[in-house]
Amino acid sequence: MTDVMYDAGTGLGATGFATLQVEEREDRLAVRLHRPEVRNAIDQAMVDELHLVSAYLERTPKILILSGTSGNPDTGAKGIFASGADIAQLRERRRDDALAGINSGIFDRIAKLPMPVIAALDGYALGGGAELAYAADFRIGTPDLRMGNPETNLGILAAAGATWRLKELVGEPVAKQILLAGKVLTGQDCLAVGLITELVDPAALMDSAHALADTIAAQDPLAVRITKSVFHAPRDVHPVIDTLAQGMLFESQAKFDRMQAFLDRKKK
Repeated sequence: MTDVMYDAGTGLGATGFATLQVEEREDRLAVRLHRPEVRNAIDQAMVDELHLVSAYLERTPKILILSGTSGNPDTGAKGIFASGADIAQLRERRRDDALAGINSGIFDRIAKLPMPVIAALDGYALGGGAELAYAADFRIGTPDLRMGNPETNLGILAAAGATWRLKELVGEPVAKQILLAGKVLTGQDCLAVGLITELVDPAALMDSAHALADTIAAQDPLAVRITKSVFHAPRDVHPVIDTLAQGMLFESQAKFDRMQAFLDRKKK
């Protein structure tokens, strides 16, 4: 399988990126947030480029791995996912900017991508960076991870998904500690409350993310896509939507091939 690295000179398709580094494989897209000079703060340019990535993945469904800057054990530099929204830009935004839902719009789009999204988290994942991670289907972290939402200390609220996604992920008591009291969770804390599913050494972070992607890729892609959609459907449409989705899958060739392969293995 050939990896293709896209940089600002080539881009995804014909588009160059200034804030992202993208590695594409047949079944996945690995996107690294890349504004190291400002700790990967999420600015308008990054939002725009994440929209381009999302549009591509909506047309060409693949697993998405999101990560940030890797640490350097030789220099002692720590890794970082994203320190939050770009405060310099945030300081100048007004009511109409808030009503436009700049960050919430892209995070919701990422959450609704056809195939699963994996967030590989190291170092700071704060504010908007945490909310981007909450939008993923899977989160893997390191002991150096520091995750939280300090927005109230800046006179605003976490309005890009944290006020409702976080409660669904960790429950109301922990969510209120993070959102109302500014609690920042360590990697171990995140594992304890189920905010991440794996705690790994920083050097093993991307290997672990790709191993999870390998496991997902071994499933039937159509079954994974439909299961993700059904999983996130409102409660009041179940079980009807489950039955309709199963009806679609019962007619797929992959269902016959995979079940026959299972039966053949049992005969041996």
